[in-house]
Amino acid sequence: MGIFSRFTDIVNSNINAILDKAEDPEKMVRLIIQEMEDTLVEVRSASAKTIATKKDISSQITKMQNEANDWKAKAELAISKDREDLARAALQEKKKCDEHSANLNSELKVVDDQISKLQNEVGQLQDKLADAKARQKAIILRQKTVSSRLEVKRTLDSGKVDAAMGRFEQYERKIDDLESQVDAYDLGKKTLADEFAELESDDEIDDELAALKKKMQAKSTKK
Repeated sequence: MGIFSRFTDIVNSNINAILDKAEDPEKMVRLIIQEMEDTLVEVRSASAKTIATKKDISSQITKMQNEANDWKAKAELAISKDREDLARAALQEKKKCDEHSANLNSELKVVDDQISKLQNEVGQLQDKLADAKARQKAIILRQKTVSSRLEVKRTLDSGKVDAAMGRFEQYERKIDDLESQVDAYDLGKKTLADEFAELESDDEIDDELAALKKKMQAKSTKK
């Protein structure tokens, strides 16, 4: 089973659990990202172990190749000394080393394939994780915005705003009544400005009356 298949199973099971409990999207996004990060750690750990295995196999291959070369040199030495029996025995040991080396090379190829797949999956998972983190802020912002709008709608529909405005109107009417009471206390009372205004008005009337008298006298004189 590939790492993504297992990861998908884990995430889907958690998402289903969240949906069953009616959890909020913000928590769901955080959980998905946490699962991805945990999986990435596991894959990197597996990659490190596989790379260590590759180094161990490579070391054994080098050792077998050195031993095979050593047995070959011994076989050549035996031939030069006319010891065909020893040369044959040395070549048999060399063959064992070559066969062991071939088996190790087969194992190494399998390990290389595993490392290649793991590295490819790590790259894909890192890209997915980066994309998820980039979209996380937008998703959370949308969720908070929608929640705020929903709260406003609930408030408006509940009649709380209308009730509050009604109380404002009541307070305004009370203030109007108080202002009327204050004005009533001052009704009929002359202020200093009122008295000066009356004096000015009296002077104007006196002047107009004098002018009228003068005009009437002038008419009588002409008769």
